[in-house]
Amino acid sequence: MTATSSTASSLRRLYFVRAAFALVWAVLVGVTGAELGPVGIALVVLYPLFDVAAAVVDARSSKRSQNVLGLYVNIAVSLAASFGIAVAAGASGVPGVLRVWGAWAIVSGIVQLVVGVGRRRMGGQWPMILSGGLSVGAGTSFVLMASQPGAALTGVAGYAALGGIFFLVSAIRLGSAMKSSVRVPSAV
Repeated sequence: MTATSSTASSLRRLYFVRAAFALVWAVLVGVTGAELGPVGIALVVLYPLFDVAAAVVDARSSKRSQNVLGLYVNIAVSLAASFGIAVAAGASGVPGVLRVWGAWAIVSGIVQLVVGVGRRRMGGQWPMILSGGLSVGAGTSFVLMASQPGAALTGVAGYAALGGIFFLVSAIRLGSAMKSSVRVPSAV
């Protein structure tokens, strides 16, 4: 197995895990509502921490086959976001969380876009590229939403659910790309 196919296989598994996490997380945020009680705060802090863990796994499995600088940037940005969200939750509530979340979505979306473009030869990355671009737009909307009356966290649940769907589609497409690259030519 080449380093690239090993990375693709690891990414596929990671994308399935990320999809499941994002979808379950979105449901939990939806069930707990738009309030910032202890469970709500734990959930909004947990999401970027999970992103850190996923980026660490990704960087470890990818470092033999590609540049992982973008993943290290994502780790740092997501750690900062988790800390910022925790502080904002206590200091300024939902509007503060939305501002920090929005800034994180913008920066991590740019990083995801760059990493996805760098991996496009591997296959299955167009959903990640599209997701990165949409994350920038969603992040901007969260920042703008923070200054509106009745700002709520329900938008971040939708953002996570859509991200989960993109990870699922990318995992499926990556699997298809892997199968087509290892097809054995038929004998004459």
